[in-house]
Amino acid sequence: MHFINCILNMIFPKVCGICGKVNNYDLCPKCRIKLNQIKICKKHIYLKKNYTTHMYIFNYNDLIRKNLITYKFYGQAYKHKSFANFMIKDKKVYKFVKKYDIIIPVPISKKRKLKRGYNQSALITREIVKLDENIKTSNSILYKVKDTVPQSSLNKEKRKDNLKNAYEVRNSEMINKKKILLFDDIYTTGSTVEECSKVLKLAGAYEVRCVNNSKRLNQKGVFYGRFS
Repeated sequence: MHFINCILNMIFPKVCGICGKVNNYDLCPKCRIKLNQIKICKKHIYLKKNYTTHMYIFNYNDLIRKNLITYKFYGQAYKHKSFANFMIKDKKVYKFVKKYDIIIPVPISKKRKLKRGYNQSALITREIVKLDENIKTSNSILYKVKDTVPQSSLNKEKRKDNLKNAYEVRNSEMINKKKILLFDDIYTTGSTVEECSKVLKLAGAYEVRCVNNSKRLNQKGVFYGRFS
């Protein structure tokens, strides 16, 4: 098996998901330093939403924007390892993630998954679990049952209407009275995580919090509560 892995590494060498250079890590030391330098890692606490806390790691600009776009829309699925690696290795993010009973990726519709080939959020959560077996995840709980218009093309109010009845929970016994961490790649107005959190709470989840790779700037979302 070791010999086969050596051959595979020669044919398909590992590359850093951020800079693309060949190295022995999914995230090279230089890029880890760059990400640490631009990390924001803010946590918002809410009083009037179905999710109680939201943490985002980066602002959606420059290096992060470029890499999330190529990861999500241009078939560079291998970048999920770099994003997951950073989350697990960052002490503040890891401390936030490991508190929960299960981490659930925001799902995409069957049509969109067929077109893209993968769910960008699910790839990251799956890799997080590989890196730390004490963290649990599942793709068989939350489903997107309606193929909606892309949220990025809509304003805040239309985003809410666009997602009505778009998600459903199956295997609800897996989340009954559990603390859920919802994961998505980009947070804009919070409409997606709010709708997902609502159906999870209705299905019996004790608490829902969420974490995102990044948050878009210059949005006029309403925040209830305080920053910490």
